[in-house]
Amino acid sequence: MATARRSTAFARVLSLFAAVVVATGLMTGVAEAKDKFRVAWTIYAGWMPWDYAAQSGIVKKWADKYGIEIEVVQVNDYVESINQYTAGSFDGCVMTNMDALTIPAAGGVDSTALIVGDFSNGNDGVVLKKKTKLADIKGQKVNLVELSVSHYLLARGLSTVGLSERDITVVNTSDADMVSAFGAADVTAAVTWNPLLSEILGTPGTHKVFDSSQIPGEIIDLMVVNSEKLEKHPALGKALVGAWFEVMGIMSKDDEKGRAARLQMAKASGTDLAGYDAQLATTRMFYAPAEAVDFAKSDTLVETMKQVAKFSFDHGLLGEGAKDPGTVGMAFPNGKGLGSKDNVKLRFDATYMAMAADGKL
Repeated sequence: MATARRSTAFARVLSLFAAVVVATGLMTGVAEAKDKFRVAWTIYAGWMPWDYAAQSGIVKKWADKYGIEIEVVQVNDYVESINQYTAGSFDGCVMTNMDALTIPAAGGVDSTALIVGDFSNGNDGVVLKKKTKLADIKGQKVNLVELSVSHYLLARGLSTVGLSERDITVVNTSDADMVSAFGAADVTAAVTWNPLLSEILGTPGTHKVFDSSQIPGEIIDLMVVNSEKLEKHPALGKALVGAWFEVMGIMSKDDEKGRAARLQMAKASGTDLAGYDAQLATTRMFYAPAEAVDFAKSDTLVETMKQVAKFSFDHGLLGEGAKDPGTVGMAFPNGKGLGSKDNVKLRFDATYMAMAADGKL
């Protein structure tokens, strides 16, 4: 009996020990579990740094610093990437200022422009075959990503030569199909962005007749994140901003490391270093976080978004129930706002970029 009791007691001790081990393992697992996030990017000169940041381990380094995991995913179709973000498949996504307003924000997804990366300064353009003036576009079919910044650029260009959208026919074309579409004999006009623009301009007899350098500061490239996620997980904002500006510091230098970084970005976008550097020359990159903060706080940004909101409303991009350009409210870091104060869905927030500028990340 004593042996039996000892055996029973021993069994209980073993069971207790096993339970403690299991519980400890579970607690350790819980302690080690990290919040996971996904951000999307698509090929464009100003967004290639995200690929480099992921491939080089810089994103992981910053994510590890803040105890989270960030997956950086390339999506081949630009508009589809934003649609997936809006549907909740991604926590963040690269997009332009206009698309941030008209897709997630207009769709009711409260979104924050976390990083103001650059503005297009010639990286978006209108091209014609065998014609050299924008006015020659009258009566032509124009291939572009409908209701995107390409559409906006075209409308702004047409207004400079006394034309309107009534004078042309828009042919909606995915960015993934743009280059092949332009190769067709019956396609004579297109609006697109780099690196597609550079590739199309390589077609004999093709001329750029208008570009974004003629409307500087109006086509702005952003990293947009879900506002609710950012508020709940500020580590996401810190890690993304930290990684971004580390890459900016690397690629802006004309040393061996900087050239190697830009070469990797060039190859990933289908060009060589000279070609990619040429694209960067038509992109006003904010390599220093302080520059990005200044732009985000400027009155220029507010005026640009006012103009973008009007274009978007005129083209029915703010939703069926939109009564005016201010239907979707916007907030800016200079304390100003646009549109409905009760329906603010797009927020330009310089908080995390300011942390980077102050060396507090």
